[in-house]
Amino acid sequence: MSPLRAAFGLLTRIPLPTGDTHQLRHAAPWFPLVGLVIGLLLLTEGWLLDRYPAELSALVITISWITITGALHLDGAADLADGLGAAHGDADRLLAVMKEPHIGAFGVVALIIIILTKLVTLASLIGNSDQTPWALALIPAWARLGALTWMQTLKPLGTGLATQCREPINLRIVLRWLVPLAALTAVAVTPLFTLGALLSLWGWQRFLRRRVGGMNGDCLGAGIEYSECAMLGLLALTAGS
Repeated sequence: MSPLRAAFGLLTRIPLPTGDTHQLRHAAPWFPLVGLVIGLLLLTEGWLLDRYPAELSALVITISWITITGALHLDGAADLADGLGAAHGDADRLLAVMKEPHIGAFGVVALIIIILTKLVTLASLIGNSDQTPWALALIPAWARLGALTWMQTLKPLGTGLATQCREPINLRIVLRWLVPLAALTAVAVTPLFTLGALLSLWGWQRFLRRRVGGMNGDCLGAGIEYSECAMLGLLALTAGS
């Protein structure tokens, strides 16, 4: 169970013992399960907030979403936005900017867009779609399945945690999560939403391959945030149709 605890310790602020740090190398196959737990926590909170206005519920859920992950993925999204904004096609400059500890204007804009997207889409969905609760539980699992897939299918940039977690993974592990998650999503939400979730993961993989040339922890964190936003947006556009 140490790799599972390591996965929770890496991706969340849930107070669990993380075990030995070397277990991080084996933590990545558990990323989708961590996402599912995050989603179930958000789902439970949504049920508890059912009596309150949708806007207030959306705000509380968005804050909880950020708190549970410790803003880890938002930090990656900000770093990647700053790097892309300053690099102008220079790969070395991109990586150098992403490593800087300060946040720039591009990163601030990325954070605003992500947080507002989650807030607005959640507010529009709460109480307006029977599929929303289950989608809320499954979206974080899909996004972290994306991280598992991206680190397997893209070359690593540098020697950070993303590279360390990449080594023991193979595509069979991805398929073991993908097949049941796709089936569950098709039944609990809609087949169209399942297709949209798959496309959001594929789209980010293509983006990283073409614009960045690989992946690191910031790229994975940004992908988690953007794919969650994409899935929420799709759900909002198709709710009630």
